[in-house]
Amino acid sequence: MPTTRRTVVFVGFSGDWTRFLGRMDPDELIIFIEEPDVVRKRKVRDQLASLDCTWQLIEWEHQRPGSADAFLAEFGDLRAVAVVPALEYAVPFAARLAERYGLPGAGLGAALVLRDKSALRRVSAAAGVANPVSWEVRTLDEVRSFVTEHGLPAILKPANLQASIGTYVLTSESEIPAAWEQVQDHSDGSDFLPDRPTPSRMLMETFVSGTEFSVELLVSDGECLFGNVTGKQLFPGPYPVESGHTVPADIPGDTCARLLLDTQRLVDALGFRTGFIHAEWIVSDGVPHLVEAAGRLAGDMIMPLINHAYETDMIAAFLDVMRGAPVSVPLPNQPRLRTAVQFVAVDAGVIEEVAGVEEARAVDGVMEAFIFAAQGDEVRELRNSFNRVAFASAAAATTGEAVDAVQAATDRMVIKTVPVKTV
Repeated sequence: MPTTRRTVVFVGFSGDWTRFLGRMDPDELIIFIEEPDVVRKRKVRDQLASLDCTWQLIEWEHQRPGSADAFLAEFGDLRAVAVVPALEYAVPFAARLAERYGLPGAGLGAALVLRDKSALRRVSAAAGVANPVSWEVRTLDEVRSFVTEHGLPAILKPANLQASIGTYVLTSESEIPAAWEQVQDHSDGSDFLPDRPTPSRMLMETFVSGTEFSVELLVSDGECLFGNVTGKQLFPGPYPVESGHTVPADIPGDTCARLLLDTQRLVDALGFRTGFIHAEWIVSDGVPHLVEAAGRLAGDMIMPLINHAYETDMIAAFLDVMRGAPVSVPLPNQPRLRTAVQFVAVDAGVIEEVAGVEEARAVDGVMEAFIFAAQGDEVRELRNSFNRVAFASAAAATTGEAVDAVQAATDRMVIKTVPVKTV
């Protein structure tokens, strides 16, 4: 596919990115690389059809080892100016392809560690970052052995999936058999994975009690250009699914500084070069403990929250560093506003009624309000991020005012379910 046009390559398709593509250079070609099975299941071509830019879609099995080098052999004549990981599963391919094109990127070594939660534990712990005790487990007996040695509560989770899929907080030994069976069900995230078998490795980890945060760093050649700490809230229950975020986190300055410092320590330990780091932490007795980290933009509406709070364009800044160009937008050290997002979950069943979106959007300070589910949709039990059905985000002068606004907005939403009829 010879072309003389400057090309920005997005690995993996994310609908979140489509809202930003209209602001890119119209002379540039946008290429999306996505797994053939994912293109079909997510109807990617239909989603791309409405884009106001020049794009091409290349169907390629990018989640296979060595696939970036094979891609280069076939498409080495692309005039690529940036390679961007758009999804979690695309991070290693994007890092390797950037290396092969001689462009900025995370580096394949860092990307591979970030995609393997077990390896991330080893590397970060060796650098002095606090981690929970973590075992790789293959059988129920190994799960029970971990509980015998380390007690409960404990976390059972996959080493290589996203969006809290397959994660369970064990509080009783009687839960172990059912939890082990449940965490093998990855169907909620299957649209982002190819149909070929995807081996899942499971981890057992000690439970860290504390307050949850995430840290977002924009990094260029190993140097932090921008840092933010986000407050995180979870839905109650055995599945640690995020119910909301606040930007920036409303915490003392020394806690914020420690979280930023430990995330930079993680960047150094990984040898991460250029891109975006989204690291999740639990602060217990004043010490940040690493939960996990990703080498791509933060999801869950965190990026729009950052943009509004700091009155900047972090997407433009990210694309600048991925091109190896100077950052073209301001990167303030302090926010000018406080922002929040709140997600909505409902009882499992069939959606009977959906209403209140316009009323939610009318709340003072609300930036966005949206209901994903439609009448007739079936909603599953809340086990991961894909099971949430709505959100509202807001900006205000204080964190409390932003949180009050999203609470008021989601209170105006009506999403009623009825039990699924069984024959």
